[in-house]
Amino acid sequence: MKHYHPPIAWTGRTDGFSAPFLRWHQVIQPIDLRQQSLPKLAAGQLGIALLGFACDEGVRRNKGRVGAAQGPQAIRTACANFPVHFSNAHCLLDVGNITCEDNDLEGAQAALALTVAALLHAGFQPLLLGGGHEITYGHAAGIHQYLANRQTLGIINFDAHFDIRKPDDAGPSSGTGFWQLATESYVLQRPFHYLALGIQPMGNTKALFHTAAEYGVQYVPADAFHFSDTELTLSTLRNFIQLTDRIYFTTCLDVFCAAHAPGVSAPAYNGILPTGLALQCYREILHSGKVISTDIAELNPVYDSDARTARLAAALVFEIVAALLSVEY
Repeated sequence: MKHYHPPIAWTGRTDGFSAPFLRWHQVIQPIDLRQQSLPKLAAGQLGIALLGFACDEGVRRNKGRVGAAQGPQAIRTACANFPVHFSNAHCLLDVGNITCEDNDLEGAQAALALTVAALLHAGFQPLLLGGGHEITYGHAAGIHQYLANRQTLGIINFDAHFDIRKPDDAGPSSGTGFWQLATESYVLQRPFHYLALGIQPMGNTKALFHTAAEYGVQYVPADAFHFSDTELTLSTLRNFIQLTDRIYFTTCLDVFCAAHAPGVSAPAYNGILPTGLALQCYREILHSGKVISTDIAELNPVYDSDARTARLAAALVFEIVAALLSVEY
């Protein structure tokens, strides 16, 4: 399988081997998709599959700071010692990485789409670890393959940028994913529902705002989070969720302020805080019952002081797993 690399063993602190002492590295099941079948989920059993997208070719094409190809392993390392609060009746897998060989971004995205669709067909919820935000196009393509137009997909993106730029001579990149999805939806006569949370005016040209408007993109600006405009933000979010059947939820870590997320391609001193209203929105989305797949993108360990961004990404992974596996404390 070109572009596929199997998972490596998880390691971490061990306090004991009975249920109250377990940590993630002790319970995650590594699956080599080249040699093993995905386990069959029993009735009522929930399953999440971690899949890395070890690629930053889209960031390079977008003239950003490369290094995000190392992001998936950094997130896994930051997750390894998390305590197990979910029931052992549920299933948490690591199915390895999709990589970008020979700068073949398009091939990597196609491989990602096929793997995402396979996970969904097997009943698992994919949780993707980036990698640059070029993860968006391949991830969404896999979800569309699985849904086959049976349900309406909405995309919610925590991001400082629309990522709706038309590709230039370098080809598709980390900044073009939503343009690709919008134009493809138009050709296929498929609805395009996209909500961006945390948009920065200084990070998007007028042309990008115009393109977003042309394709009916909804957005909440970063200022709504800075000034805790809860009513505007939650009403926009809830109305969007209501008009979709399923939700693909993606997070670009550059939406958060550089103090919390220095390890990204485009750090933002005035990014939003990963607490308060942002966390409230995160949980609102995850508990909607409509989330079909999630990802976290743009972690660049090369620039990650004290692994702060990796720890933030891991905390978001913990939120996702806790919500989707119905953890109660």
